[in-house]
Amino acid sequence: MKNNKLQISIIIPVINEEESIEKLLNVLKNKTSNTQLIKEIIVVDGGSTDHSISIAKKNGATVITSIKGRAVQMNAGAKIASGDILYFLHVDTFPPKNFDSLILTTVTKNKESGCFRMAFDSSHLFLNFFAWFSKLNYQICRGGDQSLFITKILFQKIQGFNEDYIIYEDNEIISRIYNNTKFVVLPQKVTTSARRYEEIGVYRLQFYFGIIHLKKLFGASPDKLHEFYRRKIATS
Repeated sequence: MKNNKLQISIIIPVINEEESIEKLLNVLKNKTSNTQLIKEIIVVDGGSTDHSISIAKKNGATVITSIKGRAVQMNAGAKIASGDILYFLHVDTFPPKNFDSLILTTVTKNKESGCFRMAFDSSHLFLNFFAWFSKLNYQICRGGDQSLFITKILFQKIQGFNEDYIIYEDNEIISRIYNNTKFVVLPQKVTTSARRYEEIGVYRLQFYFGIIHLKKLFGASPDKLHEFYRRKIATS
């Protein structure tokens, strides 16, 4: 894809993230190499009852609302996005310095989709061990916390996120991307929060995530995956 002033739309799904959204938006401002590369930052709210919406607006983001659910929310953001490249970012994941130019350079080399490597904001050896695997360009090593960039053309071609998935939506779309084009893993690292691991327990949560992967591998439906997540993780 030629660089005829390509621009990036950043899409961030949130619900009750008043403590995190302002920090992320400030990080994006500080780590952008060229504001002209960023077409817009779209925060998609899934029904917050806190100050997430007002904080996002105050910090210059475009805010829309949708039904709760990351797949639904990210599709809603992509639908109104006017950038050539969509960059999906979790609210507790911070991209590396000059992330915008790194993404743009990659896309102009005819790489339609990719992510960054990942590091946790924790010194826990077990978490660092699992984060190391994000350097490997295998589908099993992918996850939404690594962030995802994809051309809008490819996103539309594969029909976006599968809204049947309440969880595992990132892994599901990435599996289809791998089947459609060459996926790129950039060597720079995003930093993602370990807060969920700290709340539930590092080994326990990683075990549950492993079970979810296995269930999907052996044909579990989106509803079955969500039921396991709700029973074992969401209520923990």
